[in-house]
Amino acid sequence: MKFPLPLCGALLALAPLGHLCAAAAPTPASIPNAADKMFAEYFRAETAKLAAGSLADVKTLRDWTDHRAEYREQLFEMLGLSPRPAKTDLRATVTGRVEHAEFFVEKLHFQSLPGLYVTANLYVPKNLTGRAPAILYGSGHANVKEGGVSLGNKTGYQHHGAWFARHGYICLTLDTIQLGELEGAHHGTKRLGMWWWNSRGYTPAGVEAWNGIRALDYLQSRADVDPEKIGMTGRSGGGAYTWYTAALDDRIKVAVPVAGITDLHNHVVDGVVKGHCDCMFMVNTYRWDYTKLAALLAPRPLLLANSDKDGIFPLDGVVRVHGELARLYALHKASDKLGLLITEGPHKDTQDLQVPAFRWFNRWLKNEPDTLVKVAAEKLFDPKQLRVFPVGGHPADERTTKIHDTFVPMAAPPVPANAAEWAKQKETWMRALREKVFRGWPEKEEPLNVARLHSDIAHARRVTAYGFTTQGDVRLTVSVHTSMEPSSPKKLILIVAEDHDYEQLDGLTVEAIWSGKLAVAYFFPRGLAPTKSGLSATDQIEVRRRYMLLGQTIDAMRVWDIRRAVAALRSKEILGEVSIQIVGYRDQAINALYASLFIENIEDIRLLFAPTSHANGPDYLNVLRFLDIPQAAAMAADRSPVMFQSFKKPDWPWLTQTAQRLGWPRDRLSW
Repeated sequence: MKFPLPLCGALLALAPLGHLCAAAAPTPASIPNAADKMFAEYFRAETAKLAAGSLADVKTLRDWTDHRAEYREQLFEMLGLSPRPAKTDLRATVTGRVEHAEFFVEKLHFQSLPGLYVTANLYVPKNLTGRAPAILYGSGHANVKEGGVSLGNKTGYQHHGAWFARHGYICLTLDTIQLGELEGAHHGTKRLGMWWWNSRGYTPAGVEAWNGIRALDYLQSRADVDPEKIGMTGRSGGGAYTWYTAALDDRIKVAVPVAGITDLHNHVVDGVVKGHCDCMFMVNTYRWDYTKLAALLAPRPLLLANSDKDGIFPLDGVVRVHGELARLYALHKASDKLGLLITEGPHKDTQDLQVPAFRWFNRWLKNEPDTLVKVAAEKLFDPKQLRVFPVGGHPADERTTKIHDTFVPMAAPPVPANAAEWAKQKETWMRALREKVFRGWPEKEEPLNVARLHSDIAHARRVTAYGFTTQGDVRLTVSVHTSMEPSSPKKLILIVAEDHDYEQLDGLTVEAIWSGKLAVAYFFPRGLAPTKSGLSATDQIEVRRRYMLLGQTIDAMRVWDIRRAVAALRSKEILGEVSIQIVGYRDQAINALYASLFIENIEDIRLLFAPTSHANGPDYLNVLRFLDIPQAAAMAADRSPVMFQSFKKPDWPWLTQTAQRLGWPRDRLSW
């Protein structure tokens, strides 16, 4: 079969345009179309499922304690920290000191990994007579610049460090990788189109948590810090990093995350994900609601602080998280260690939030529950005074600004040495695909509920559209082209296409349809015509981000859709058991390739204009930690012949070397 010409023009000979190439009728971007409403219900149902299962199995304290270590390890993994990076020399360096009558500030940096520089300010009370309790402060998204030069978001939160120092604490205030002195990225999927972050299993939340863990190492290395009395706080982004760091590290004895968490319902159903960058989220491989993250702090003293009109951490979600935590703290017989502070106001750093947080630390770290706050938190320094590096003095070996390229290692599989090694490698990869990459697929296949929608005669051919259930309320359609005369074709060509990116069947294929020996089906997975979104491009990005929050990606679910389309086509309502050739275009070629790994009896697979790596192709959670497209193609070719059109053999060196090493026949792979 050849694919020499653009399809849309030529296939008019087989059916009316509306059945093949037209998307759903255009709608204003501000008004969701029927497909958008269907997917809104999908997100609601998926979110409810995860929420219901978050801590549902925890009936007794042992139900929790028996699994807490396992959950913590899952969180390490979802933050890109499994296996754990080596704790290399911090190389902590003080670059200057700023004086105040009651305390001094050390301007310092350390390397949480070689080249991963963390800039910070350390506030130290004067006249200490022994080891002091310490606070690790996570900075939120304060953009402090002068003359285009970043002074670090730590300078925007200097009033917190100063307050702690004036009340007897040592406080280490950290810059983040995005808004610190070395400006990295927090917006990979939100603004920069770096969807490969999902495939890599990367989130900047993991870097911020790791920097927090290494900051604890630094604090405990100091002779003036009491290593058993360390607390952590921060607001907004700093609140989120407080959750992650404290969940991973029990050295944090007391925590006050301020406006740093809410539940999946707020993020996914209510859409507040739109107000957050990627640094707020773990890669949700294990499909948690955020109550499970919060639960990892129990039974340590924990105060949730939020305002009642916070648009990105809505009150109802915060209250739901607290309610689940209250049940867990009660099981620990530690209800007195859990607090909920709600103040009036928007998403803003206010004294009403600050004072109770300060008192919470006094209560649990200094055993001073009734101590009055002597002075308000106030900014005392020009931000330029707190800058760690001189302007233009960034270290040459820094990799903070590009840490997303290296923080989570990418798999580099060797060419298998022999058939036994290859068999073992395939088994390992398939297990990884099921457990780490496509874990968000439904656990059970639902009834397909195939329904014939309409059938038309065009140019002496019959075109029949069928609807089927792929998942929950999500129904898709597949158009089947057959002879006008009743027949039972023995072969089907399934064409999985992108929007308006098609190719033409050749004359031999058309004649085969006419003869009744062949059927051709056209299928568009979810989100493509005819279920294309009517939302704005910006809002479609946020829809795509919702999938990751649910432990999925839209392309991973399209792989599932292709599996379901094949099952529908082989149902008695459509064609019954039939030999299938799959033809995929562009990204859908790769989705079809992966789908074939989970479908039996595929005659062959043809990939047209497909990407060669997930770095610039479909994104699936974590896939690049295990394999890339060439390895998936090899596994597919081990089951069915694979043909690459619009490629040359040198484009696929790993694949061709594997075929040669294993002695595959020439028809197994073709270009």
